[in-house]
Amino acid sequence: MAVLFIEYPKCTTCKKAKKFLQENNIEFIDRNISEENPTREELKDWLNKSGLKINKFFNTSGVLYREMQLKDKVKTLGEEELLDILSSNGMLVKRPIIVNGDTVLVGFKEEEWKERLVKDKNYQ
Repeated sequence: MAVLFIEYPKCTTCKKAKKFLQENNIEFIDRNISEENPTREELKDWLNKSGLKINKFFNTSGVLYREMQLKDKVKTLGEEELLDILSSNGMLVKRPIIVNGDTVLVGFKEEEWKERLVKDKNYQ
């Protein structure tokens, strides 16, 4: 089965990540985050599987993040409120995201992707 690749097609990091997947013959289902925003339930599930703190799921370099002045809110609001904010607009979510069973990778770090996706041939 293919991994789920959540991206924003205009994002240069996402383009690099997609190229990485293609070069390493990793099958993926492509999902445009601006057209199909992750649901609150998906985000909560991915958060739990990733082992990351919720602030790592925010696209801190995005225009919307700055416009909504989320820098301070992310530090003070609870997880449930932050999940509501994240699920309100896909452009708030850091990308790309890989979902592969219990493995969730947020952002493209080539070494981590090699370790988790290529080296182990951990995808199904």
